[in-house]
Amino acid sequence: MPTKNPRINVILEEPLYATIEQLAKRDKVSLSLKVRDLVKEALAVEEDVALSLFAEEREKTFRKATALKHNEVW
Repeated sequence: MPTKNPRINVILEEPLYATIEQLAKRDKVSLSLKVRDLVKEALAVEEDVALSLFAEEREKTFRKATALKHNEVW
C-alpha cells in the first residue's frame, strides 16, 4: 500500500544489512519498520544525552539559597 510518509534511501554495509534483516525476521516486521524503530530508539538516546548535558550545565549554577521552595512554586 503506497504511503505519503517521507522516505530516506540508505546504503548499508552487508553485515549491517544482515543484522537488521535478522532482527526484522525475529520480530516479524518489515525491514522498513525495523529500521524506523531503530532510528526512533537512537534518537531517544541522543535526546537523553542532550538533556543530561543540559541538566549538568544547569546544576553547575544551582544555588540552594536562591532556589524557590516547593510551596512557592505550587
